[in-house]
Amino acid sequence: MKDTFRHKGKRQQLAAIVEAKGVRDKKVLAAINKIPRHLFMDSSFEDHAYQDKAFPIAADQTISQPYTVAFQTELLEIKKGDKVLEIGTGSGYQTAVLCELGAKVYSIERQRELYRKTKVFLAKIGYRPKYLSFGDGYKGLEEYAPYDKIIVTAGAPYVPNPLLAQLKIGGRLVIPVGEDVQVMTLFVRKSAKEFDKKEFGDFRFVPLLEDKN
Repeated sequence: MKDTFRHKGKRQQLAAIVEAKGVRDKKVLAAINKIPRHLFMDSSFEDHAYQDKAFPIAADQTISQPYTVAFQTELLEIKKGDKVLEIGTGSGYQTAVLCELGAKVYSIERQRELYRKTKVFLAKIGYRPKYLSFGDGYKGLEEYAPYDKIIVTAGAPYVPNPLLAQLKIGGRLVIPVGEDVQVMTLFVRKSAKEFDKKEFGDFRFVPLLEDKN
């Protein structure tokens, strides 16, 4: 688990690419510049770690494109101490970005193999989310609600009602919505029943799996 000067140089280039694509939040760019993304990937993909691309990880999932991670994180407007629910722990890269920004992260992963692997790995590289769980992201994590921010890192065919319900008034939910291509969507909770909705263009994600049991 080495992080060399070469890796650091490549990370600087990656942060510059992400910035050039329109991400302006300095703290988000600093997190992209700091987190050793190559450690989150199979070593055979190490050369690809600092390209602005999504790559396969275990359990038919992917590690999201760095620009997408940065863009979603920027939309959340994370403040230090924010309680954040992450749907889809995956490789843990997005989790690490949220931790780096000082968020208290509660994360759910649907794939048991990934959940186990990522839980051990994040602790090993020094990122400690408040709570990692194995379960159905469509249901959220009601026992720790409400949340300041909620991020969904897989494509959802619709917006799960439990996630809207678990958001604080004034809170922000960022979710890619759609079947084949997803539209990045931001919901801001205005009151108990009222949400502002904004859309931010097309993205492609692996599907958010619902527990059918």
